[in-house]
Amino acid sequence: MSALSPEAPPDALASRLAAEIADEPCEVAVFAFCDWRGAVLGTRRIASACTLAVDLPLRRIVADAVLLDAARVVMAHNHPAGDAWPSRADRDVTARLARALAAVDSRLIDHVVVGRGGATWSFRAAGLL
Repeated sequence: MSALSPEAPPDALASRLAAEIADEPCEVAVFAFCDWRGAVLGTRRIASACTLAVDLPLRRIVADAVLLDAARVVMAHNHPAGDAWPSRADRDVTARLARALAAVDSRLIDHVVVGRGGATWSFRAAGLL
């Protein structure tokens, strides 16, 4: 992943993460772990084996947040073969990740889904985070 702005606002950071994976041929999820001001402390990229889904290791993502002492997490993943509308599995994993992060005093700020052609859908903008 290319360098992210050290203190990007959540919307700008989510847009940047989405742009990073918009043209990926396989499903990919990316995470930015931030301090309370929004400074990026670290990132993680998880790619599928060119399947229609990427398996998100929630324990590893939460462990990254703890290790980095991240107060906020921003996530994006792509739907290379479809639209940006989140699937039922997307909604479920977002809720599970938000609860898991909250248990360690971190907050999932946004989860952006990127569809074919670069269209995006934001859980934050939809009022779901």
